[in-house]
Amino acid sequence: MRKSYRVKKEKEFQKVFTTGKSSANRNFIVYVLPKENQPHFRIGISVGKKVGNAVKRNDVKRKIRASIFELREEIQPDLDFIVIARPSVSTLTSQEVYSNLKHVLKLAKVMK
Repeated sequence: MRKSYRVKKEKEFQKVFTTGKSSANRNFIVYVLPKENQPHFRIGISVGKKVGNAVKRNDVKRKIRASIFELREEIQPDLDFIVIARPSVSTLTSQEVYSNLKHVLKLAKVMK
């Protein structure tokens, strides 16, 4: 996924946290902020130290990015959203991450 699809700056993260709406399931929390006149969605990924060491956290981020890449056609283009991984994600397979992420994105009304 290209960098133009990512929320990178701290101010942008904080804006989504403070003004966006949240949805959650057992493994993920999603904050969503609608943005007008945006050509495509942007995503921020947060995986805390409770998930595991750096290797495990990077593995979880990779699985989340791969799942979002597969779902990109179904995601609304005018959104910024943040995905926060809960500690239980570290034990999931790629397919389980995909299905859990799809579930929470439907709850958050991110999917078309």
